[in-house]
Amino acid sequence: MLDNFLTNDIVHASWCEVFPERIAQNLRLARGLLPEGAQFLAVLKADAYGHGISRVVPIIMEQGVNYVGITSNSEAKAVRAAGFTGTVMRVRTATSQEIEGAMPEQVQEQVSTLFTAQMIAGAARSGAKIAGVHLSLNARGMSRDGLEIATQEGRETCMEILDLIGPHIVGITSHFPSNTPVDLLESDRQFQDDVDWVFAHSRLQRTDIQVHAGSSLSLVSDHKVTTDIFRCGAILYGILKQELGFRSTMELKSRVTNITSYPKGSTTGYDRAIILQSDRQLANVSIGYSNGISRVFFGDSTVLIHGQRVPILGKISMNTITVDVTEIPDIAVGDEAVIFGRQGGACIDGPIMERQADTIMADLFADWGLRNQRIYIE
Repeated sequence: MLDNFLTNDIVHASWCEVFPERIAQNLRLARGLLPEGAQFLAVLKADAYGHGISRVVPIIMEQGVNYVGITSNSEAKAVRAAGFTGTVMRVRTATSQEIEGAMPEQVQEQVSTLFTAQMIAGAARSGAKIAGVHLSLNARGMSRDGLEIATQEGRETCMEILDLIGPHIVGITSHFPSNTPVDLLESDRQFQDDVDWVFAHSRLQRTDIQVHAGSSLSLVSDHKVTTDIFRCGAILYGILKQELGFRSTMELKSRVTNITSYPKGSTTGYDRAIILQSDRQLANVSIGYSNGISRVFFGDSTVLIHGQRVPILGKISMNTITVDVTEIPDIAVGDEAVIFGRQGGACIDGPIMERQADTIMADLFADWGLRNQRIYIE
């Protein structure tokens, strides 16, 4: 068993266990929720939410997914290196240097400014092969990547963009800021109104253009948005709707490195943040904020050891946390500690972890997967 945790004779102090078959099953379930005619785009940004692009791409290819979403050029290269030949779409706007650098990977870009449109038009005149662009609209939403056409200035800019690169536009997109039923309904309505305006003031034909603003959350919403593509990441990695059968695809684990008894009145960790109220047996676990367990875990946070939830004591160190193992008499150095996941009959699941970490699981998966060794459980 220990051999599974050896790479070049190094025993990893902390690691992520990644479950490819769970990713495959989540994908099957998600694609089963697609409305007729809609396409599934697998979001692989942040190295597939920390799971590893090279291991996720074969899964989506096996199930016939033809659309992938990335953010960086390195991700685009990794997707192509893994053998993906379908459509690669950047799911944010990019610098001119990024756009130029991604052309060999045939990345479809988002355009929301005249500057970017001018850059793409110039590249096309120079003979560059443009994979296609998606006009990004704000639709009174995120105010992040999209062009707002509620103003006269925005509409004039949109007309100039359409004049410059209209023949290269293959999609019109937006990103909704909220998925509460009322807000999602209003965002969908506003986006469709803006799309209608674009078609009414251009030569674009609806049958030639993919109109899309769907996401994991809108896919499982009671209100079905009007979208040709659902851009999904969270649901692929089991972050949403476990009551529908979706399963978490990553667990985070570490090991006990030291066990020592301390008397009542001893202080624990930096700044003497904890004073022991009785004699206690404490253990060090080899994980800390350098591994993605941030200092906000100080307080009401726990890990699993021997199938029991034990409290984290003291402030989080760079590579170490301290836990109270007084109630585990047979604790031993080298024992496994589960920071996120299952052990025996106990579980630290998404809602528990999001409360402890004060953030969302997408943030944590991306962080953990990039900071720790990944072990793939086949």
